[in-house]
Amino acid sequence: MNMTGKNCIVTGAASGIGKAIALKYISDGANVAIADLKLDAAQAVADELTAMGPGRAIAVEMDVTDEDAVNAGVQKTVDDLGSVDVLVSNAGIQIVHRIEDFPFAEWKKMLAIHLDGAFLTTKACLPHMYAQGSGTVIYMGSVHSKEASPLKSAYVTAKHGLMGLSRTLAKEGGPKGVRSHVICPGFVKTPLVEKQIPEQARDLGISEEEVVSKVMLGKTVDTEFTTIEDIANLAWLFAAFPTNALTGQSIVASHGWVMN
Repeated sequence: MNMTGKNCIVTGAASGIGKAIALKYISDGANVAIADLKLDAAQAVADELTAMGPGRAIAVEMDVTDEDAVNAGVQKTVDDLGSVDVLVSNAGIQIVHRIEDFPFAEWKKMLAIHLDGAFLTTKACLPHMYAQGSGTVIYMGSVHSKEASPLKSAYVTAKHGLMGLSRTLAKEGGPKGVRSHVICPGFVKTPLVEKQIPEQARDLGISEEEVVSKVMLGKTVDTEFTTIEDIANLAWLFAAFPTNALTGQSIVASHGWVMN
């Protein structure tokens, strides 16, 4: 299995998990649109990864909550690379509050980025994938696509929603050669997760050390964080798999926190 010649879009790819996935794809010969809210950051990553090769990267400015921006970014990718074979919907943020304290504006922002963004990027890519009779869509879910935790009502709701979107796409897209999947990481020590540590310590009334040892890693089998490389390898597996025998699936990578 390999990704040589595949053209991909990875959202939120200027850092963290998205950048790791883009690196994995490019190292295997794929071309990747680094789609990010910040064009300068996307361009810096595109230049860095292109220099590493053998695939190449382009920078695409994209606000995944803006339908016009998403459509323009997908079209730029098709114009520059020739097609869209793989979409990785990865852009995301985290906001934590108890339900009764959750500002509605922040709730809507969370769902807009995680769930609306996944829908809009999928909708924009599908006509291109259907026209060529093939494609893979990968959603960045979470352990919270299957479980719940205090303070994360919006995140849990959005990540559960991705499961429904992916399964529906697998049903609709299957006859047209398009498959879909959800990757469900445990805690990965990215800036998004590091930001949560003091916030959860404050809201739960515990120390930051306890947030890490008890809340984040307490249910793992080895008290280890999942790595960005772990998730990039799964994203490669889903994208490189040669047939549609594998579709509509989710994989949890959480050091045993959730087993299914």
